Amino acid sequence: MTLALDPAAQDLLFREARTSNTFSDEPVTDEQIQAVYDLVKYAPTAFNGSPLRVVLVRSEEARERLVAHMAEGNQPKTRTAPLVAILAADNEFHEELPTLFPHFPQAKDVFFSERSAREGAASVNGALQAAYFILGIRAAGLAAGPMTGFDFAGVQKEFLDDDHTPLMVVNIGKPGENPWFPRSPRLSYDEVVTTV
Repeated sequence: MTLALDPAAQDLLFREARTSNTFSDEPVTDEQIQAVYDLVKYAPTAFNGSPLRVVLVRSEEARERLVAHMAEGNQPKTRTAPLVAILAADNEFHEELPTLFPHFPQAKDVFFSERSAREGAASVNGALQAAYFILGIRAAGLAAGPMTGFDFAGVQKEFLDDDHTPLMVVNIGKPGENPWFPRSPRLSYDEVVTTV
């Protein structure tokens, strides 16, 4: 076997995993989300910066505030998912570097004294962590419905602050009735990989 990961786990995380468009009524617990985070927090980011921040939208009032900012086609999914998470990048992540990168605590000032440098690093590494988060949701036996079809400025104003940039909204739960669109094609190895 070329991959160390068990084939069933490969299927769970990749081959059989799909973006769910409908969800069952089965709740998603705080314990499940904590287990997801406690798994994916070990995945790498530059300088171990870990800029991802997660806002769990549980209350009906907050859910309706979020739905108002979603693209029309994403509103029903967001309204009915058992749990919705707003994934954001913390542009002030560098404040944690003395703790997270203790062998070079000066990185905070050497590399990230400028806001533009922090925003760029937070965006890239936050998106990387968002992908880990989606895989963690799948590892928990749940389905993720990640979306970028929403009013970013509206979501930031409603749920975050100027130091946090929204990356995506993720619906989370067990798949519901007719949850999948047909699987879209993927590029082949030879279309993606070159050797120099």
